[in-house]
Amino acid sequence: MQSVRDILKKFNPLEDRYLSREFQAFGVYLASKLEDNKHKSLYIRLAKNIPRPILEEALRYVVDSTATRKGALFMWKLKQLNAFTSQKSIMSVKSIKSKI
Repeated sequence: MQSVRDILKKFNPLEDRYLSREFQAFGVYLASKLEDNKHKSLYIRLAKNIPRPILEEALRYVVDSTATRKGALFMWKLKQLNAFTSQKSIMSVKSIKSKI
């Protein structure tokens, strides 16, 4: 697993000019590791909204497997880790606090 420091060391502003945030670089990294560049924007959005340890755990699970559809397995593992339900609960807490 690459750290943020390693990703930023490899960052080339002339080639990677469309990546201005760290979560964008991690989303592109996820897409390349999962061999699913078609859905790069999905992985960028996941990197922005879901905590990094959950994403890294799901990525480790997929990389260790011999699956042919790694993107589908990654999404399944995120569902198993309750990554999406925790995001909904965070959003509902924020909306309740804003109403008070």
